[in-house]
Amino acid sequence: MTPTDISAIAIIPARGGSKGVPGKNVARVGGVPLVARAARAALAAPSIDAVYVSTDDEAIADAARAVGAQVIARPAEIAGDTATSESALLHALDVLEQQGIRPRALAFLQATSPFIDTAALDGAVGEVLAGTYDSMFSAFETYAFLWQRTDAGAAGVNHDHSFRPRRQDREPHYQETGAFYVMDVAGFRERGFRFFGRVGIAEVDASTGVEIDAVHELDLARALAPVVDTREPVDVDALVMDFDGVHTDDTVVVDQHGVESVRVSRSDGMGIGLLRATGLPMLILSKERNPVVAARAAKLGVEVMHAVDDKATALRAWCEDKGLDPARVAYVGNDVNDVPALEIVGWPVVVPDAHGDAARRARVTLTRPGGAGALRELAELILAARDLG
Repeated sequence: MTPTDISAIAIIPARGGSKGVPGKNVARVGGVPLVARAARAALAAPSIDAVYVSTDDEAIADAARAVGAQVIARPAEIAGDTATSESALLHALDVLEQQGIRPRALAFLQATSPFIDTAALDGAVGEVLAGTYDSMFSAFETYAFLWQRTDAGAAGVNHDHSFRPRRQDREPHYQETGAFYVMDVAGFRERGFRFFGRVGIAEVDASTGVEIDAVHELDLARALAPVVDTREPVDVDALVMDFDGVHTDDTVVVDQHGVESVRVSRSDGMGIGLLRATGLPMLILSKERNPVVAARAAKLGVEVMHAVDDKATALRAWCEDKGLDPARVAYVGNDVNDVPALEIVGWPVVVPDAHGDAARRARVTLTRPGGAGALRELAELILAARDLG
């Protein structure tokens, strides 16, 4: 096959053998596997023609394919702890050339950077294609004073430690984020390393500079995701809802006879009604044994399973029965017993006061409380996605 010249591709090397954070490349941040987040960032860049994930792991491959990336099988000999990213990139380029694909520019993305700036990536690809730079990397501006240990104690690295200038009197430095590198392919093949020729900086915001190599960094990224991520319409084929804390404010009224009652929102009811009119399959899935759950479901005209202790098993069975892909399902919950269900679906959603274990799994964090408009808010996000479609 005659190689075809195309403008630019992205390659994401993602091996399955992480030891610091087992399963790191498919760990979820903002409800989305890390490798999928990187692939989506590259797919959204207009200058990138195709996105490939080089991996030796089937779970990583599945997560990549689910968002539209293509997969290149990474040989075991370049997938170990000592293998370089460059070896995976060169192998992928060789595979693609055998398929007739010869790009002029290569964007190398790392899945361990969860907040990749698509606009900056796209701009860097454009700069390399234009010949302005031979290679570029993402970095953020910093005025940090760096130090090194010496035999005498410590000494300044980027400053004279005997004098402390004001910030406005100092030149900034730039800290590499590791999120992406863009290279002229011919130059990269010749040099075998990501930096060569005229090197340029693609400046990004410091908030995107998190790199995940340890569990505490994964926790940090999950905490940042609701702040850094842009809210998107919720594009799903079905909605599954917890009851207590979602349809209600997670409280009950108990009378002198021990009879419990709950308070629900008419606004939420309207939102569910609007979704029902579109034909969207919906289910209330609750651990609560009180018949009020079934009564509310009947009022709303949606399916219900209550007195369910194992929500994950019930959710999988419901999806299988309906012929639904869990990646296209939203589940909204608020507490620790919702975590297994949140981890199954492609759209884990929580209310604003959700337990931390649930909140860390969320792709969407609602602004309205349970029982006071949360479901109406979610309904509008789902309807917005359908309008866009």
